[in-house]
Order: sequence, then C-alpha cells, then structure tokens
Amino acid sequence: MTVTPLKHPQLEFDDVDQVVAELRRQGYRLSTARRIVLDALFAAEGPVSAEYIALGLGGRLTRSDLASVYRNLEWLESLGVVRHVHLGHGPGLYTLAREGSREYLVCERCGRVESLEPSELDGVRAQIRAAFGFEARFSHFAIPGLCAGCNDAIAAEEGAADND
Repeated sequence: MTVTPLKHPQLEFDDVDQVVAELRRQGYRLSTARRIVLDALFAAEGPVSAEYIALGLGGRLTRSDLASVYRNLEWLESLGVVRHVHLGHGPGLYTLAREGSREYLVCERCGRVESLEPSELDGVRAQIRAAFGFEARFSHFAIPGLCAGCNDAIAAEEGAADND
C-alpha cells in the first residue's frame, strides 16, 4: 500500500465544529476571516480556488478579502486541515484534508475530475519505479488525459469520419 507523505500532519475531523474545537484546544484563535474560509471549504463540493472562496462560493456564503483567504488557507494547510492540488492550467485548488491523501485524474476534454485513493495508482507507481528508479507521487498535480466517456466519443467521431 502506498503512503503518500504529507507535508503536515492531518487533523482528524468530521465537521467544522470539530476543527474549531481542535484549533482552540491547540491554543489558536479563530477569527471571523478564518471561520469564513472553513465554512466555505465545508460547503464546497470538492476542491475550490481561493478566488471562489473569496467570492463566497458564487454568492452562497459571505464574501471575503482574497489576500485574507490566501493567508488563512496557508495557515490551515500548515495545521493539517487543508491540502492544495493543481488540477490543470488554472490556479491551485484547496480542499479539506479529512479524506487524507488523494490523487486526481482530470479529463482534458470535458474537465471531469476523478479523486482516487493513492493505492489505486500503485501499479503505475511500480512501473515507473521499475523503469526509472523513481518514486512517483501524484498528490499535488493531477494526471491529465481523457476520461472513458470522452475517449469513446473521440473514437466514435473518428469512426464516423472514416465512414464518410
């Protein structure tokens, strides 16, 4: 089984109140700005950008100052509450670390993102290790490619073009 090294130890939590209680237990103050970022991360349905958090998840939550959001995301990441990942050419995205390490596949055609347990890529890691002596980690950057649906659609399009 693969154990992807974490930059910071992960906190154990199920909800925002558990995070707040643990941070206070460790002696940290929970400002309004920090609470806004935590609320946004718990309300998000997956990894989100700092800009989206600052905009209140598209108007669903309280807006915040972008610089403050970045500072608080960095602080929360240093405490093991948040992880960031790059899923393509856009900005880094942030997600709660409660699921532990995750690795991602992203479709270059439709943008679909698939979140995986690190162990699901052990075979790929073993092939890279055998061929190059390199221990690959996919937790910070996604693996780009085509999802099954887009791959099938391209094959169908090419088949139709061949029949013309």
